[in-house]
Amino acid sequence: MVLPVKRWFAVAFLAGAVAISEKAASAADNWKIIKVRGSDYLGVDNISQFYGLPAGIAASSEKVEFETVKNPLEFVGGSREAMINGARSWLCFPLIEQDGKHLVSRTDVAKTIEPLVRPHRVANVGNVQTVVLDPGHGGYDKGQVSRYGYEKDFALDVARKLRPSLQAKGLRVIMTREGDYFVPLEVRAKIANAARNSIFVSIHFNATNDDPNATGFEIFSFTPRGAPSTSDTALTSSSFNMQPGSGVDAQSMALSACIYHSLLGHIPEFDRGIKRARFAVLRLTKVPAVLIEGVFLTERGESKLIAKKEWRAKLAHAIGVGIESYQALPVKKQPPMLVADYRRQTKLEPAEPVSQEGNLKEVDASLISLVGESKFVSPQQMSTPSKVSSLDSAPIVP
Repeated sequence: MVLPVKRWFAVAFLAGAVAISEKAASAADNWKIIKVRGSDYLGVDNISQFYGLPAGIAASSEKVEFETVKNPLEFVGGSREAMINGARSWLCFPLIEQDGKHLVSRTDVAKTIEPLVRPHRVANVGNVQTVVLDPGHGGYDKGQVSRYGYEKDFALDVARKLRPSLQAKGLRVIMTREGDYFVPLEVRAKIANAARNSIFVSIHFNATNDDPNATGFEIFSFTPRGAPSTSDTALTSSSFNMQPGSGVDAQSMALSACIYHSLLGHIPEFDRGIKRARFAVLRLTKVPAVLIEGVFLTERGESKLIAKKEWRAKLAHAIGVGIESYQALPVKKQPPMLVADYRRQTKLEPAEPVSQEGNLKEVDASLISLVGESKFVSPQQMSTPSKVSSLDSAPIVP
């Protein structure tokens, strides 16, 4: 029987709509929402089943390390700490227990676990033409200080070493500063927001007054709306709900994952984790953005590493590989390499040659033209202040 065109189209459309609705219903059926004091939670067993990834629960007193964790999803009782695919990650809200079941906030399933486990499924992920490199501090703002030098100089050197390797991959690279001068935080964000299809990567080194033995890497993206930052302790504060979120939160988390796994995979430093913060440069950027805290200038051994140009070149290379991994997500349509993959690869392959810094093409004048000369602080104004099939299922939405 031949149907009239309009009728045939209507029947086809209805059949397609039914198929889509059945698929959506099936995906929704995968999740079993549990209400706790008015908030939505999901069981760890439910999460494990959905993603097809084994999950474990460590005691709150247990030390969770890459070498000892056997499960792709490892949570810590009563804590925001988790190990996801071999990298430490910090949830927005702590794991809770009710009626013998361990529960994770629905927000964390959508905003933390989903983009870390399946970054290739994030909408508009990896759409990169321009990388805005932001060497922290500059000018009168020295950043942290070690006996070997200033954070501002080390961060600038890493960015300069990273730039030519990104350009060699066909990416446009803009530096928020080319030399030793201060650029206001809002200007750094404005530079990123004005660039076409850009990501923002801010480079810093860490320090602490509390623990001279503190070591390791950590990376930050912007805190989701209604959630506390990783460093916040008052988790029940209603003020968190007043804080704005970001329209590119998932892309930023995916970028964090790609860069952080590369960092840990190439440089076996202590894993401090993938974290959240409301730093100004993250809050003001409208594009996928991360802030990298390299190792500690306040720790004797790590401060020596930072002072070595060969080590800084290695750091730049690891960041560059992570950015390339992020850019490849929509092309490969599969999860990126993980820390374990990089470490296996490092054992099999010869060391990468250290690239030279190359010529700087977009210099100070281009940035002044972009944002206006009045936005920069002049020297006269400066003062010195102190993989399984189930991974293709639909994600949960917040």
